[in-house]
Amino acid sequence: MSAPEEGWTFADGPSVRMSLAIATADLREAGCDNPRLDAELLLADALGATRTSLHLHPERVLALAESERFAALVARRRAREPVAYIRGTRGFRHIDLTVDRRVLVPRPETELLVEVALGLPRAARVLDVGTGSGAVALALKHERPDLDVLATDLSADALNVARANAAALRLNVTFAQGDLLSGVEGAFDAVLSNPPYVPDGDREQLEPEVAVHEPAQALFAGGDGLDVLRRLAADAAARAPFVAFEVGAGQAPAVGALLREAGMTRVRAHRDLAGIERVVVGER
Repeated sequence: MSAPEEGWTFADGPSVRMSLAIATADLREAGCDNPRLDAELLLADALGATRTSLHLHPERVLALAESERFAALVARRRAREPVAYIRGTRGFRHIDLTVDRRVLVPRPETELLVEVALGLPRAARVLDVGTGSGAVALALKHERPDLDVLATDLSADALNVARANAAALRLNVTFAQGDLLSGVEGAFDAVLSNPPYVPDGDREQLEPEVAVHEPAQALFAGGDGLDVLRRLAADAAARAPFVAFEVGAGQAPAVGALLREAGMTRVRAHRDLAGIERVVVGER
């Protein structure tokens, strides 16, 4: 049973169980990958509750205002707006970040970029290039408070999100606006980056959550997706003995070659949980 596209409510008050069933069917019809999970997350938000409480009290009746709130959230998800934008938050490693359309939704595979940097020397000076929501810089500072972490982004809007996240988490990270490394001076012990790396021609193949809702300037990087990395590799290698980049599927060999050309003598790729060579590390 699919709900009308204009939104839906129940005069007699739907139960949690019924609300979830209808919303799940709606989201499945809209092509969402995880319709039941999405429905549970959105209903929990609409009720100011937890997903656990939904399972514990499936016959709990929604008030009219709650049903209307839930319907509005489901309508946004039907339009394939990412759940993270609808809820306004996304978990990343051990922190929760505020996110909206000004920044990319932090992804699980990007956590690998933090992991490869956890072994840096004590008090190392680290630069996160293209910080977006601040996910990498803030997660790293949270787990390694001894590090001196700086982060840059070309987008003033993204930096506003990152600074707000840093303030909410009470993490001392310095932010600067600039194109790649142009916003900061001096040498670093490490440069990390999750840069734009999606080839321009792949736009039509992306899910609507990405292609329609996420900021294009943080996604696309020329015909082969390497335009930004070509600009970044040499500068990063000249400024730090340790460089780590997140890359797209199949890009690791080319990015490794860029780092070797830039003088990195030890280059290796780390695979994500899907087995994709996701983070390329260069050292000298």
